[in-house]
Amino acid sequence: MPAPNLYAVQLDIVWEDKAANFRQVEALVAAAAPAPESLVVLPEMFACGFSMNLAVTRQSAEREDEAFIATLARKHGVFVTGGVVSRGAGEMGRNDAVVFSPEGKLVARYTKIHPFSGGGESQGHEAGAEIVTFEWGGFVVAPFVCYDLRFPEIFRAAARKGANLFVVMALWPVKRQQHWLTLLQARAVENQAYAVGVNRVGREPELLYAGRSVVVDPHGVIVADAGEREHILPAMLEPAVVHSWRRDFPALRDAHWPTA
Repeated sequence: MPAPNLYAVQLDIVWEDKAANFRQVEALVAAAAPAPESLVVLPEMFACGFSMNLAVTRQSAEREDEAFIATLARKHGVFVTGGVVSRGAGEMGRNDAVVFSPEGKLVARYTKIHPFSGGGESQGHEAGAEIVTFEWGGFVVAPFVCYDLRFPEIFRAAARKGANLFVVMALWPVKRQQHWLTLLQARAVENQAYAVGVNRVGREPELLYAGRSVVVDPHGVIVADAGEREHILPAMLEPAVVHSWRRDFPALRDAHWPTA
């Protein structure tokens, strides 16, 4: 049996307490002992929860959330991606997904293209405008954040840039859990790609989360499911699964790209 090469951190985030969340992530990753060069995925806004209090969530000039991720990556010799709130223009924030290499170097930064207006996020967070990819383990990976999952056009744009693995870090409440699973499967099938969704468990002041972090293969099959408890979900992703399916069933090659 091949060793896992991806680790989804399904975290019970402590509300607005960065130090507590850093400690818990470190403990979970240490216990999982990921193999070198693996990809460790943290949820959206993993350090504080889905708070719109920018005084707490937005990183200082020292970028403490990113410093923690970089240290974690170096310590364990792995790639780590997670959701942070960066500084935008003026008093605004940006809901970013950042990726650090095993050397602790920043290799990619994606800004959430669709801040969630229904939760007030768009009032305090700038929207991103660029699809970002990075290479890992034989894959071209496109990170996305939570509400982005509802907009298939950006996933297709990523596939056109060569992406064959989507990583969606989220804070997705239990009352819309079926949407989460269905949309992850749809994005995988539509684009003949793996889709990895990493969610939290636990409760915030207004919302309840039930996890269900999953790995979906290019056929839309859920091949790994974290269930509803705090832990790390290990999974094995194989580039050959994507390459052979895209070769044998040419849906992407047959797609027409409208210009208007």
